[in-house]
This record gives sequence, C-alpha cells and structure tokens, in this order.
Amino acid sequence: MALDLSLREFEQRLRELTHRLGRELTNSACVQCHECRGCTGCTFCKSSERLVRCHYCVKCIGCTDCAHCRDSRTLIACQHCIQCDGCTSSAYLVLSQACSGCTYAFGCVGLAGKEFHILNEPYSRTDYFSITKRLQRELVR
Repeated sequence: MALDLSLREFEQRLRELTHRLGRELTNSACVQCHECRGCTGCTFCKSSERLVRCHYCVKCIGCTDCAHCRDSRTLIACQHCIQCDGCTSSAYLVLSQACSGCTYAFGCVGLAGKEFHILNEPYSRTDYFSITKRLQRELVR
C-alpha cells in the first residue's frame, strides 16, 4: 500500500470504509451463534451484530468481551447487563448508560465504581433489590 496518499484519496477510502461498516455479514471463529452478523470469536450469542469475544449475548450490537448481556450496545467487558449503552467493566446493570466499573445499577448514567444505585442514587443492598424487583415487574407490563 502506498504511503503517499493524497488527501482526496484518503477521504475517498475513508468514506468507502465507513460505508462498509456493519455490512459484513460473515461471522468468524464463532460457535453456535444464531442470526448474528459480523461477529468474531463468540459463543452461543443470538440476534447480535459486530460482537467480539462475547458469550451468551442476545440482541447486542458492537460489544466486546461481554457475557450474558441483552438488548445492549457498545459494552466492553460487561456481564449480565440489560438495555445498556456505552458501559465498561460492569455487571448487573439495567437501563444504564456510560457507567464504568459498576455493579448493580438501575437506570444510571455516567457512574464510575459504584454499586447498588438507582437513578444515580445509592441504596442499601436490601432496598436496591426490593425496589428493582418491583420496577422490573412493572416495566414488563
């Protein structure tokens, strides 16, 4: 590949790459993944796109090194997260965004290193599970 690309050539190739993003349908080195597109090194995932080294994830997009997540996007190293977006190194989050290093967060945004929070407010472990159990029941309706 030539290193002397003109700005025009560079911009054209960048547009082409951007246009192709997400259009690759082939999975690579995946085991028992169903209805997935563009995944690499995943196992037992379903209805997901562009996952890397994820396991048992369902309806996720653009996640890396995650397990047992559902209906989530752009997670990194997360486990058991549901309807989350942009979280990293977290577990048991629900309806949360941009959280990092958190566990047991429900409806939280932008938290780091927190646990047992609802809407960015801390709760005792007992209260957290009592409140979220009721909320989850009502959300399903």
